[in-house]
Amino acid sequence: MTSQGSGPTSDVVVQKYGGSSLATPAQIRQVADRVSALARSGRQVVVVVSAQGNTTDDLLSRASDINPSPAGHELDQLLATGETASASLMAMAIQHTGTPATALSGARSGILATGPHGAGIIVAIDTEELRGLLDAGRTVVVAGFQGVTAEGDIITLGRGGSDTTAVAFAAELHTGHCEIYSDVPGVFTADPRVVPGARLMPDIAIDVMTEMAFAGARVMHSRAVELAALYDVDILVGSSTSTETGTRIHRRDGNDMLEDRTAVMAVVHDTEVARITLRTQNAPDPSPAVFQFLAKESIPADMTTVSSAPGGGYSLGLTVHHSHAADIRRSFSDLTSTGRGRGEIEVEDQVAKVSIVGHGLLSRPEYASRLLASLTGAGIDARSLNASQLRVSVTVPSAEAVRAVGLLHSEFGLDAEAGAMAGSLSPRP
Repeated sequence: MTSQGSGPTSDVVVQKYGGSSLATPAQIRQVADRVSALARSGRQVVVVVSAQGNTTDDLLSRASDINPSPAGHELDQLLATGETASASLMAMAIQHTGTPATALSGARSGILATGPHGAGIIVAIDTEELRGLLDAGRTVVVAGFQGVTAEGDIITLGRGGSDTTAVAFAAELHTGHCEIYSDVPGVFTADPRVVPGARLMPDIAIDVMTEMAFAGARVMHSRAVELAALYDVDILVGSSTSTETGTRIHRRDGNDMLEDRTAVMAVVHDTEVARITLRTQNAPDPSPAVFQFLAKESIPADMTTVSSAPGGGYSLGLTVHHSHAADIRRSFSDLTSTGRGRGEIEVEDQVAKVSIVGHGLLSRPEYASRLLASLTGAGIDARSLNASQLRVSVTVPSAEAVRAVGLLHSEFGLDAEAGAMAGSLSPRP
């Protein structure tokens, strides 16, 4: 990747279209018309695409029918075909409008990645071929979600990896800006499918969006937002079928005063989590070995707690994506069966993570107090509280997640009606 802080130096536009926006031939043609109009205006366009509709899930299901535990190398080769097919179809549709276009796989686009299969990390992008195509007047359609290792193997970047692909190209091409389009009009104060009164946020600071994405907001992939923050790339999130502005995710300009902004800006939930607790007796602190395993497997952990217990034992708890629970259970079992003392493992998979996200939350303990009072007052068991300046998270029973989000959205004045009456509740443009 290029150095940080480089300003925009090109007239390139990088757009990403999600799979839900490309599910049918009609949708592909609609996006192609949109892209072609931009190219005819004189802009150089790079389009990053996801696999169509439910293609990735279908491929995973087919793999599971053949082998319940497929090797990562072969699984990546299979999954990459979804985005590759999508890129080819999009390029064909753009060509049909009369605009020259070329489809590139992740490998052809110059993305070099490393790490475990299924969770690759972009380490460099060689844009020589892509720039040549742009300079020749062609629109370039890139298969997202994938790259190539130094050995020439296909490696995928994990769920939501197409967002990361798009932001990485915006950073490498010094555009200073990246556009992410899907079937939603932008970022809301809560999931509008869960909270009908959720409000569209016209703009949001990138540090807050990073926390929202990691806490479970589906509209953006957390790694993409982190990369945008690192390389000073603003992001526009909008609908592929609308001309409305959407949400601008941006860097701070130094003019915002914290005290005149509402501390809580959104409520986010994640139902795809598991809470894992390891308790040991007569054993050293297991944390170093646990986090060494997490680092090796590229498994992000949240809401981590470590405490000592009488008699030389420890209790370590953490929250992870539920897909990692079985692997972590096996790893913890190994830790407690190698002469390091006795231990027990508890896995809670009927839990959800609910978070309030905003500014200065650790400095304002009344917000954590209100969160807990609101949930417990409604009979919702809130546990494992974790707080930072940008986020306060708790775990609740998964069956109560939707109700918890609605309660907190109202508690902190984020409903549409409240926002209309109190302008200070909305981020300033």
